[in-house]
Amino acid sequence: MARIPYFDISQATGRAAKAYAKLPALNIFRMLGHSGELIDGFTRMGTQILNFTSLDPVLREIAIVRVGVLSKARYEVYQHEAISRRLGMSDALIAGIHEGPGAAVFDADQRLVMAYVDDVVANVRAGDATFLPARERLGDKALQELTIAIGYYMMVSRFLETFDVDIEEGGPRRVSVSGAKD
Repeated sequence: MARIPYFDISQATGRAAKAYAKLPALNIFRMLGHSGELIDGFTRMGTQILNFTSLDPVLREIAIVRVGVLSKARYEVYQHEAISRRLGMSDALIAGIHEGPGAAVFDADQRLVMAYVDDVVANVRAGDATFLPARERLGDKALQELTIAIGYYMMVSRFLETFDVDIEEGGPRRVSVSGAKD
């Protein structure tokens, strides 16, 4: 149960009201309403990560779900496992994200991303053992996008857990995501 009441979105004004007009009815957004217009920047950044980066969508979702797993963020994991399935990811691949970088299900790129996520989450600064291979394989742009996604979803996970945001009754609502089959 949420630690504070969900925001009444009918009370939103300014940029927040405009943001709510475009958002699905998810509890994360209802909780964010107390922050006022911060919801606009928060959701625009998330939309950018989910829809307008060059990072492969499967690698992106592996990273996001892994951040959620490491953060023990139940809502985050639940929502992004649903997105992962819409991308065509198998239950075995999703289970591997919970298991860790050594899971047999991963290909080389997926294992590299898993190791990189684990390193950044645990140590803030990726060590050369994960940074250099990731840079070599992904390139500078995708590596920066991956690192930004990791940081953003660490923030999201901390927000969700701090306020005990509930999973919506009836399961996840659809969120528009690049590469997902709606």
